Amino acid sequence: MLYRALRFFLFRLDPERAHGVTQKLLQFCCRGRVAHYYRKRVPDSPRTVMGIQFRNPVGLAAGMDRHGEYTQAFANLGFGFVEVGTVTPKPQAGNPLPRLFRITERESVINRMGFYSKGLEYFLEHVKRPEGDVVLGINIGKNSKTPNQNAIDDYLTCMRGVYLHADYITINISSPNTVGLRELQEHSYLHDLLRALKAQQAELAKRYQRNVPLVVKVAPDLMHDDIKQMADAFLEHKIDGVIATNTSIDREGVAGCQYAEETGGLSGRAITPKSLEVVREFHKILGDDIPIIGLGGIMSGADAKAMIDAGASLVQLYTGLIYRGPVLVREVAECLT
Repeated sequence: MLYRALRFFLFRLDPERAHGVTQKLLQFCCRGRVAHYYRKRVPDSPRTVMGIQFRNPVGLAAGMDRHGEYTQAFANLGFGFVEVGTVTPKPQAGNPLPRLFRITERESVINRMGFYSKGLEYFLEHVKRPEGDVVLGINIGKNSKTPNQNAIDDYLTCMRGVYLHADYITINISSPNTVGLRELQEHSYLHDLLRALKAQQAELAKRYQRNVPLVVKVAPDLMHDDIKQMADAFLEHKIDGVIATNTSIDREGVAGCQYAEETGGLSGRAITPKSLEVVREFHKILGDDIPIIGLGGIMSGADAKAMIDAGASLVQLYTGLIYRGPVLVREVAECLT
């Protein structure tokens, strides 16, 4: 009820401004007794995935806290894990404004942020591991001006920088908002990237006596053959996990709506079926060898249960949190207990 009233106010602001206001409100309000109240209302449902103990299977997706400034504030909502970023080696402003659009009648959002990042140095100065046994994932990407033939260097730079801060690291090669980024999902780039990342992981694990799992985030706009070749690559290189899925360039779910023709990635209710299908297809090939984190269109506990039934081990929320608020964290956790 409280969030419904707050949403009435927030949805009258520009979406990106509303996002900033929400972060500040969370940081100010969701602490102390309020934080304890929210965490207590979300049931524990421990599970071990990628060798990591999660107190519940509900996570916050990357994008809500791009610069690692609000990890504790979001963790206080009761999440079992929080993923921050995407962080790039150098600061970049992202795409021009406006770049965030609500499609309220379909409970969806289009964004074309374009890896808006204050850079790795700033990120490392601000990111903190959340208290309360909340797992921290860090999502890394390449700078938009870095050509794909040099992308490996950007990912390795970020990986080395965040390694000691992260419980797992997500390799983002699937955002539609950086020109050419999704080409890194293709065979010609993918194997070289995964090979370099796994070699770096082994070196860092030996140096620090601590293994940090590597997760790859994939697009929802994949054909069956694409999924097959990517899954085979993940198995060959022993990738630790997959996040399925990122945002979509397909507009079928919002056809005829205002803003439907805006460029960018579509998230929310409109991509629920597409994300579920990609999770199913990956799980058919990966089985229990590589766990999947289900993301995309989870707007209710029932949606989260469908993701788990499709083959996901954990789930993440993003757009559902915008439309439903903190109650969605508890609802999903209860449904998956």
